[in-house]
Amino acid sequence: MLIGIPKEIKNQEYRVGMTPGGVAELTHRGHQVLVQQDAGSAIGFNDLNYQAAGAEIVSDVQTLFNRAELIVKVKEPQAEEIQRLRSGQVLFTYLHLAPDPNQTLGLINSGCTAIAYETVTDDHGGLPLLAPMSEVAGRLSVQAGARCLEKSMGGCGVLLGGVPGVEPAHVTIIGGGVVGENAARMAIGLGAEVTILDRSIPKMRELDARFQGQCKTLFSTKESLLACIRRSDLVIGAVLVPGAAAPKLITRQMLKQMMPGSVLVDVAIDQGGCFETSRATTHDNPVYTEEGIVHYCVANMPGAVARTSTLALTNATLPFVLALADKGWQHALKDDKHLMNGLNIHAGQVTNQAVTQSLGYAYINPTKIVG
Repeated sequence: MLIGIPKEIKNQEYRVGMTPGGVAELTHRGHQVLVQQDAGSAIGFNDLNYQAAGAEIVSDVQTLFNRAELIVKVKEPQAEEIQRLRSGQVLFTYLHLAPDPNQTLGLINSGCTAIAYETVTDDHGGLPLLAPMSEVAGRLSVQAGARCLEKSMGGCGVLLGGVPGVEPAHVTIIGGGVVGENAARMAIGLGAEVTILDRSIPKMRELDARFQGQCKTLFSTKESLLACIRRSDLVIGAVLVPGAAAPKLITRQMLKQMMPGSVLVDVAIDQGGCFETSRATTHDNPVYTEEGIVHYCVANMPGAVARTSTLALTNATLPFVLALADKGWQHALKDDKHLMNGLNIHAGQVTNQAVTQSLGYAYINPTKIVG
């Protein structure tokens, strides 16, 4: 198969769809890989590295899209990239379609087959291609939140871990999944007082045992959430409904009851955000203030540590890319129900139920397409 790895064009996005090591695995199996010139150069993967792995370097992105049967990316295709997609071509990347009707319509009109990293599943009920970036984003959320608490960023001037004689910051994490657990690990390590809210009793038992009393766990209700955010210096939104738009858990009215200068970090912003006042920001301009509360809502947080993120992502995606290349997308999906769950759009039809419920499209079961 002919696989194309384009350079990412989203604001401040330096990740790349595959490392040279991943390319070498593909070429070793007889596949041809096109890598756009300088696709990974910003994070230390230069064109010579890719050529040594057997890739062909392509200077013109349109040529890459024209030739490739399978496009492997990191972020959702931008408008100009959607225009380059064609019927019969396979796109494998993060999509996050539920809060993005324009992208969804563009992919439908392109006629391509779009497989989303974030809806591929595993035998344990997890999301193996979302997990590595959730780990990164969870850890970054605390770094970003700590920075935003500084007065120069508009925060209240609180040091996350405090100092002897001065209490540490109060951190509330909404959601105890991969993002929440990693955020808690970082916040605890920095000496903050941490509370995790979740609605799964087994998950809270697991977190309680894992952190051995270093953080509190609370069953999430509107009352407990409001009580927590009133006293919090930093609130991290880490909720996820796979494939669907994130629920709005903190309203503007609730925001007004928070301490001025406290910080919200919305890790769910890729799925529309879990705070009513959230709107996507970029690494160039990451924060804004609403009702006296600093909001950090960068939609590609892991792009800030692009080398680490690219290595972690390729580790997770490579087995699926190999399956798609070796078998063709239809056989690969037929053989793997979890990869089939990643199919979001095919030939103008929407094949993910959460996306159809969010955007009002008719749902087509992917098994009817794959057979």
